[in-house]
Amino acid sequence: MASIAIRGVKKNYAKTQVVHGVDLDFASGEFVVILGPSGCGKSTLLRMIAGLEEISDGTIAIDGTVVNKLEPRERGCAMVFQNYALYPHMSVAQNIGYSLKVSGVPSVERNQRIQAVARTLELEQLLDRKPMALSGGQRQRVAMGRAMIREPKVFLFDEPLSNLDAKLRVQMRSEIRKLHRRLNATSVFVTHDQVEAMTLADRLVVMNGGRVEQVGTPGEIYTRPASRFVATFVGAPAMNILEGTVELDGLWLLGGSRRLGMARAGLPVGTKVAMGIRPEAVRLVAPGTPSALDATVDLVEELGAGRVIYVDLDGAPFSVMTSEAVHPEPGSTVGLKISPDDMHFFSSETGTRLDVFKASVPEPAL
Repeated sequence: MASIAIRGVKKNYAKTQVVHGVDLDFASGEFVVILGPSGCGKSTLLRMIAGLEEISDGTIAIDGTVVNKLEPRERGCAMVFQNYALYPHMSVAQNIGYSLKVSGVPSVERNQRIQAVARTLELEQLLDRKPMALSGGQRQRVAMGRAMIREPKVFLFDEPLSNLDAKLRVQMRSEIRKLHRRLNATSVFVTHDQVEAMTLADRLVVMNGGRVEQVGTPGEIYTRPASRFVATFVGAPAMNILEGTVELDGLWLLGGSRRLGMARAGLPVGTKVAMGIRPEAVRLVAPGTPSALDATVDLVEELGAGRVIYVDLDGAPFSVMTSEAVHPEPGSTVGLKISPDDMHFFSSETGTRLDVFKASVPEPAL
């Protein structure tokens, strides 16, 4: 196990900066997931930890040692890639043990360690096969075996499940988490898939545009998103956002057609804000219910255990996720009941979270 300390790390390609002064600390034995959209710099950051990319500025320390000038093999890291990176002409056993062979580990010890890794990953019956004779999940386990056999301080995973089908991804998520508990190694896992992130992480790092938006447990990030980006990126369906303007008598939403009674807490009249509400926090009620928002149903998506109802709220798209036995028809009118405790507020200018509002239930325009 090893801790990782990242201080002011930047990465430039020519005149383009893709990672902007990142500061992070990963505890020894922690499973950290770096989540963000494609191109946000998360894989570049991982490759800088591994030593596969040079650091333009800042420092990275592993177990207290600055590794900026160390070669990848000297850092005590093992990396699992999206494309498996297996040698097609070698057997499973040869692939797993290749790094030991290159390092001059005697064949008897090498074979013992290959067998131990194969037992852990349930690959014992596949050791003589070539990669082309394996399923996607089996290939990924072999790739993990190649990393494990080196007994690294740190495991680095670069979107390792992206090439698997949905069923295999669920299975491999479980296997990776069990493996982490068994080895108790420090793990850093990069993904754009929020389900992977939420289910695997002890702690979650959300990145956007080469910057860290928020660090926290999955629960913290889901319930108290630090920015509008985090709020809409984490969660499926995405958080609903309604634009509003602060006035003397409250926050007016949807171009002035709906009002939230609220304390302005010093915000100037005319300030632009955004109110967010998660689809699962909205309750469907009969149209015309006091303090509810009436909306027109556009589409209903059945999910088996529940459904997502997409509605038009005075021209703004809005979604509701429910497991209740309600099946409104497209074109019909429904009422939306929202609790003030479930509302999130963000600055329309900066996107940062605002914790200044004391909102009441929504009211119709007067």
